[in-house]
Amino acid sequence: MRADEEEAFRDFVAAQLLPLRKLAYVTCGDWHLAEDAVATALAKLYPRWRRLDRPDLYAKTMVYRAAIDEKRRPWRRERAASDAMPDVTVRDPAPVSDERLRVRAALLEVPPRQRAALVLRYYLGLTQEETATVLGCSTGTAKSQVSRGLGKLRELLTAEQIELSDVEVWSNAHA
Repeated sequence: MRADEEEAFRDFVAAQLLPLRKLAYVTCGDWHLAEDAVATALAKLYPRWRRLDRPDLYAKTMVYRAAIDEKRRPWRRERAASDAMPDVTVRDPAPVSDERLRVRAALLEVPPRQRAALVLRYYLGLTQEETATVLGCSTGTAKSQVSRGLGKLRELLTAEQIELSDVEVWSNAHA
């Protein structure tokens, strides 16, 4: 690779590293797996760099696929004893943080392909066509994945809201 191409690749990585990490994290739900997925994708991108018209879409596609693959790896199924302990959710006094945690938890319940479609479309701001390219499907399929993902996310957030109001009514009645 020529020096100018190598410099362009470095600039690309510097500019895209954070969005790629976020995409991987939201896809697989684990920062360590997300780091591995991004590293794998960038390692595959490097030798193909000069032949790509849209390296940004290629990188997002590779990160998405790598994040899904990392989650499927057999050694990931083996769990440490500490993984069996549930995470304790602590309410943050700031309502914005609570809402982010609530949406994040609901988003992690959305199926991975739909979650990736939502993240690509609304979090990273890609068009329907770009989302379809990253997911490796037609534009219509990408639209349906976004639509189903939004429906599932609404369903989860609404169900949680109903559960919270039931708890509040019960606790006020028994106070």
